[in-house]
Amino acid sequence: MNIDDVPQEGNATLAGVRKAVYARGANNRIVTVASAGWEVEEIVTQQAVDIFSNYAAAARARVKAGESSPLEYWMYARRMDLATFAQSSGIWRWRIRRHFQPARFARLSPTLLDRYAHALGISRHTLVALPRDALI
Repeated sequence: MNIDDVPQEGNATLAGVRKAVYARGANNRIVTVASAGWEVEEIVTQQAVDIFSNYAAAARARVKAGESSPLEYWMYARRMDLATFAQSSGIWRWRIRRHFQPARFARLSPTLLDRYAHALGISRHTLVALPRDALI
């Protein structure tokens, strides 16, 4: 894409922040150009956010029913899927899925809880319980 073709329509999900986009500039060199985003990008981003909101709401219901641990809720509330969460925490996916079981989650060591909390960007105290009001 040429510099003149970089979308500048605006994107509410960027909250007014511009982002760098690569484009072809003078002498056919690739340069970075500030972009305000575009409508298609906003639509797709909002759809992804809505999907994670639905996943978090379903996980919240399972936690309240005693079928899952708060770990599953927080993973979705922080907009991560299992693969992303496994990468950011450095813990295997199968092991995380086991920790979705309330009985296993209740027996986790403080060290492992801290590791999960760090990957989610929350405190250990926050991790072990649901928020009073849904975050998403």
